[in-house]
Amino acid sequence: MAHLRSRRRLALAVPVVLSLTASLGFLPGAASAAPQTASAATSADGPTLPYLVNTKTDHRTIESVKKAIEAAGGTVVIAYEKIGVIVVHSANPDFGKQIRAVRGVESAGASRTAPLTAAGTTDEGAAQVLSAAEAAKVAKSATAGEEPLEADQWDLRAIGADKAATINPGSKDVTVAVIDVGVDDTHPDIAPNFSASQSANCVGGKADTTYGAWRPVDADHYHGTHVAGEIAAARNGIGVAGVAPGVKVAGITVAEPDANQLFFPESVVCAFVFAADHGVEITNNSYYVDPWLYNCMDDPDQKAIVDAVNRAQLYAQNKGTLNVAAAGNSNDDLDSDALVDDSSPDDSTAVTRTIDPHKCFDVPTQLPGVVTVSSTGVKGAKSYFSSYGDGVIDVAAPGGDRYQIPDTPSQNGRILSTLPNNTYGYLQGTSMATPHVAAVAALLKSKYPWATPAQLQALLKAQADNPGCPTDPYDGNGDGVVDATCVGGKRVNGFYGFGIVNALRAVK
Repeated sequence: MAHLRSRRRLALAVPVVLSLTASLGFLPGAASAAPQTASAATSADGPTLPYLVNTKTDHRTIESVKKAIEAAGGTVVIAYEKIGVIVVHSANPDFGKQIRAVRGVESAGASRTAPLTAAGTTDEGAAQVLSAAEAAKVAKSATAGEEPLEADQWDLRAIGADKAATINPGSKDVTVAVIDVGVDDTHPDIAPNFSASQSANCVGGKADTTYGAWRPVDADHYHGTHVAGEIAAARNGIGVAGVAPGVKVAGITVAEPDANQLFFPESVVCAFVFAADHGVEITNNSYYVDPWLYNCMDDPDQKAIVDAVNRAQLYAQNKGTLNVAAAGNSNDDLDSDALVDDSSPDDSTAVTRTIDPHKCFDVPTQLPGVVTVSSTGVKGAKSYFSSYGDGVIDVAAPGGDRYQIPDTPSQNGRILSTLPNNTYGYLQGTSMATPHVAAVAALLKSKYPWATPAQLQALLKAQADNPGCPTDPYDGNGDGVVDATCVGGKRVNGFYGFGIVNALRAVK
């Protein structure tokens, strides 16, 4: 299993897996591909890297830039013409510098720092598997009308999702796309609500819609399946329940298939465009775009990443898709004057740098119009790991916290959901908070099908419950050291934004 950092695919402790049998129950338009052949006359003595070339969107400019790409030793992988984003491969070490000088190019840069063939690994250890007997112990606590493992789903009760399901479980006309490491649609809790026609594999920047292409490559790529179950696990007498068990869920794979499971920007661009073009109402983004935890606008490569992903997510918004994203698990104050990033780039050798979070952006969560989500534990307090920031966080939701212990059969403060191969397990992170918000947004979209992304975001904020900043100094892990400072008031603050989402209020 890869060493998983920040919010992407992160179990801040090793995931606890339940072996349980099924009986236990910015611009509108479409994308087009335009391959080109690299010029043999141009130097190609460096490693092959992928690049993002962002241009004006008129056809004449794009065709002119394609010719310049060929002349500079680049090969076009795909051109998303309506947003002016071209994905390119080139072995010319000066490709970025040369193409940025071309008329019509607004930004351009490499989307990673290691060659396309690089694939390192770091091991986090094997998952701890519980026996069927231990899982059955949880099931014995289920009451009438509950799913077998619902007794351990404190998060559903925390936001009234259990009661909301009896009023309105969500509409089959609403789909939440999980942009992630893949979704196991064969899981019996996911299969009833899965939308294959809105699913794809976008790794590398081009959508592969071959049947099953969206599935995880192995059991270690479990993150997307867990997220999907949190959103829409069916109430079918098997396993767990999702927050919106009546809506559809789709899977769009963007993680590399190796152990590192990195989310590179060309794949994410593809995912946003695919979701928008296939009628997805909401996307769930429990990750940050690799290889940079924060992308600084004074670096041409990082600027190109911000530009490309932002064009794609704005395109989705303009076609009616609400994008929901995790704030991160670094306990960073995203409204501070300076942050230390010692984890980037994560595809080669990381360097320590001090960044200004107002000029260096966590993508996609800090892009305009994206709903930014922080995490809470069973006590309703900010999770010890959750990043925060006044004016940055929009809403909060349960994401788990191993220091906040619930009164449940397993007394596990993490979030229980589906895992590949018909299993279940606990994870914690803003990765887990985000699907709760995406699911509540889906319930709101079910009730108000005419609502635009901006209106849905306003509705999310309006129905949220805000506990306000804590009156005592915040010590999330109980070690006697103040871990974070909450700025703001009862209506809106840096820990919870406008508050913790409430599924019951959303459907009433």
